[in-house]
Amino acid sequence: MKLNVLRADPAGNITLFVLDPVEKSRRADVAAQLMAVPEYQAEQVGFVCTPQEGGDGRMEMMGGEFCGNATRAFGLLTAKKLGAPAQVRIETSGCDHIVTVDTDLAAGTSRAEMPLPQWLRSVQFGEHQGTLVHLGGIAHLVLENVEPSQAVFDQAEPLFQDIPGLDAYGVIFLDTNTLHMTPLVKVPATNTLVWEGSCGSGSLASALAQSRDLTDGTFSRSYIQPAGTVTATAVREGGKVVKTYIGGPVTLGEPFETEVKG
Repeated sequence: MKLNVLRADPAGNITLFVLDPVEKSRRADVAAQLMAVPEYQAEQVGFVCTPQEGGDGRMEMMGGEFCGNATRAFGLLTAKKLGAPAQVRIETSGCDHIVTVDTDLAAGTSRAEMPLPQWLRSVQFGEHQGTLVHLGGIAHLVLENVEPSQAVFDQAEPLFQDIPGLDAYGVIFLDTNTLHMTPLVKVPATNTLVWEGSCGSGSLASALAQSRDLTDGTFSRSYIQPAGTVTATAVREGGKVVKTYIGGPVTLGEPFETEVKG
């Protein structure tokens, strides 16, 4: 089967967008084949779909999860198709409402509204303590000043099993002195565990964890990740999170044709 695909680079979180329709039942296999091609260096795959709720565009991730970086990138791609408006409205998997994306094609940047957190909790496992952030279809455990390792992820993974409805989850290793952040993210539907070049929702989780004690005001940090930097912003009023955003650079490639089995 031949497919038209576009490679996007939102702050190093390499995403392939499949531009042709693919049935949901086939997406996991198609994504696995595309991610296995070394020259693509893809960390995830999104599927472009027909809008269903009046949005400017619709994109569904390979495991039905929400991905902030992919949403930012798809927002910029949609703006490019529509003649470069400063703002587009995007429908995306893992989110129950239309997401607003601010775009700047000339600068090659975009900023996406993010889902508000359902809750934040302090958790402890083994010798580690962290902040568990539930963002709806995705949750992250933010660990401060812990050496990144899959062993720590494996130890922490049971914490996610009691959260219903998760399409993806990750452990975010955050150095609070340098703001270097290393994300390790799992998508169960595709059985993928990836050290991501950058992670938008993980960046937001870090900002939320770091600003837990803020009652009113805006908290914004730029998190330096293995392949790029993402700026995450949380706005609080009366101790409640009322708005959240992530932003940063996006590079869009040109569409190309590739072939997958099946």
